Amino acid sequence: MQATAKDLRFHSKELLNTVNRGEEVIITYRGKPCAKLVPIEEEEKASAQPNDLFGIWKDNDQTEDVENYIKTIRKGRFDAN
Repeated sequence: MQATAKDLRFHSKELLNTVNRGEEVIITYRGKPCAKLVPIEEEEKASAQPNDLFGIWKDNDQTEDVENYIKTIRKGRFDAN
């Protein structure tokens, strides 16, 4: 299937539905192909690696009690005293 850049802008949901059905969509700009929307293979979805930065605070002693930590950070902003 082919779609213009304008179609992508105004009908992105319909184009994503088309891709979810397994079809490829070629996006054209001024009549020339410039991009391709393709469905992600299930293997790629399952093997997605977690972000390396995820969990950088897990060993930080300040965040053992998250609620108290957030209250301490926001104390100056929300207390009217």
